[in-house]
Amino acid sequence: MQKILVTGGAGFIGSNFVHYIIANTDSHVTVLDKITYAGNLESIKHLPRDRFTFVRGDIADAATVDPLVADCDVVVHYAAESHNDNSLHDPRPFLDTNIIGTYMLIEAARKHDKRFHHISTDEVYGDLELDAPERFTEDTPYNPSSPYSSTKAGSDLLVRAWVRSFGLRATISNCSNNYGPFQHVEKFIPRQITNVIDGIRPKLYGTGENVRDWIHANDHSSAVLAIIEKGKIGETYLIGAEGEKNNKEVIELILSHLGLETDAYDHVVDRPGHDLRYAIDSTKLRNELGWKPEFSNFDAGIEDTIKWYRDNEYWWRPQKAATEAKYKEQGQ
Repeated sequence: MQKILVTGGAGFIGSNFVHYIIANTDSHVTVLDKITYAGNLESIKHLPRDRFTFVRGDIADAATVDPLVADCDVVVHYAAESHNDNSLHDPRPFLDTNIIGTYMLIEAARKHDKRFHHISTDEVYGDLELDAPERFTEDTPYNPSSPYSSTKAGSDLLVRAWVRSFGLRATISNCSNNYGPFQHVEKFIPRQITNVIDGIRPKLYGTGENVRDWIHANDHSSAVLAIIEKGKIGETYLIGAEGEKNNKEVIELILSHLGLETDAYDHVVDRPGHDLRYAIDSTKLRNELGWKPEFSNFDAGIEDTIKWYRDNEYWWRPQKAATEAKYKEQGQ
């Protein structure tokens, strides 16, 4: 694996993967990123130039995509519109990037016979009851509930169809909610951390009972590398670290780590169609590929993440005011 093309490599989980690859392999990485509001060149600014190339471009543009795919050994497709709230206000960008963009990439990978790995989300499975014992597995039927998750489900199905119809050498991973460095402050955990740093009371949707299965971005990266190296073509692998926490517990943990009372937050109106619970069963990944997470302790992962945001205010500060103004317009 000498040359890796990473789409969306200036975004949150994409940039974490790029850093992980540079640190743990001898591969050269090319990042293709459109640099929308969610992409940040500061996330990849200091990578070694002999190991890394950046290309600004749109994955939905065949003229941009084709030569980059032709020149790589592996395509790792992170690029996506991924913010649920935004998909409820304007679904169109999610169709353009998540559906059309994925189509352009798999067509190029098919044409040039390249190994392809598609990054997806557990949100394609819908949600689970709060008190149910079940977790998502690779056999769980798709049941997306938002424009975001439905377009990700569509992109998954495109990849599967190209594997079966055209012999695309592809794998898919569906991951639980990531947290860690380089995550935009619109997202739940960094928004709460940076609010507290700024003396703003954190915001909690509804009663905060909604449960997410959290995984540190470094652990997601190590799992993706394991799938690329050892995964079986045509297979889907679920990535999770058994980090189920409800949103109320997460806010209280953040407040505790930052030395505040655990009830120092405000409730806001819940968002439409807010999924109740996500939970990943990653048995297949662990047993077949021998993967295990480094941050199996969520408390330690949150402490590490808080430290990063405290130490890297230069990175998130330019995003903060505009993000909070947007949330204020929405009453959140």
